[in-house]
Amino acid sequence: MSIPGERCIRFCRPYRPARSTPIRTSDKTDPPQAAESAKPAVRLAASCRLPTRWGVFDLHGFEELASGREHVALTYGSVADGAPVLGRLHSECLTGDGLYSLRCDCGAQLESALAAIAAEGRGVLVYLRQEGRGIGLLNKIRAYSLQDAGADTVDANHQLGLPVDSRDYRVAAVMLEMLGIRSLRLMTNNPRKISALERSGIVVAERVPLQIVPNAYNAGYLRTKALRLGHLLGGQGLQGDEMWPGAGSG
Repeated sequence: MSIPGERCIRFCRPYRPARSTPIRTSDKTDPPQAAESAKPAVRLAASCRLPTRWGVFDLHGFEELASGREHVALTYGSVADGAPVLGRLHSECLTGDGLYSLRCDCGAQLESALAAIAAEGRGVLVYLRQEGRGIGLLNKIRAYSLQDAGADTVDANHQLGLPVDSRDYRVAAVMLEMLGIRSLRLMTNNPRKISALERSGIVVAERVPLQIVPNAYNAGYLRTKALRLGHLLGGQGLQGDEMWPGAGSG
């Protein structure tokens, strides 16, 4: 389903930049993550060049001073000129990003975002160490075990007594500001990222959908994200169970 002012990026398909279009967002689906509290103190520890299959990026390493948690940002081209920057906030997913799991869409989205940034000639990808929507790697494996038994991704977290999504994007806003970025054309299907960034002072000039082709292992997971977590994943005008027929829990 096409939405005015949006350009959809689909995994393994060519990306052509779209003109920035102002958007409006709602906060009503945002998690209660201290919207008005102070931003975390962050330091830029080091930067280097990072050659990839899509091109040579600049890799910037950041550290949260209070927790010691480390995050990185990859930039391509000039990003501090004040114009909206094509970008993505990507939360760590070892299984999807590094182990090529088909249970989620994370690895495919990461690769598609990097390819889109390189094609644009300018952009940023913020990689946040918030594994499993903030519950950590071992708890994610426990949640996967419950999903193997039939729970979906939301109910599995509830059964473990864990939040469904505890990610905090304030650190991403600080990292962007330190890189001289104040406005994004944000590649995301998650409205919560948009409103979280805007509360932290980052302008989201455009939402750029980032969709992949579902497979037999992640179709149910994507359907759950759309129906229960509010992700914008309408596929070819279909909604709900019609989006990915015959999918199991994920």
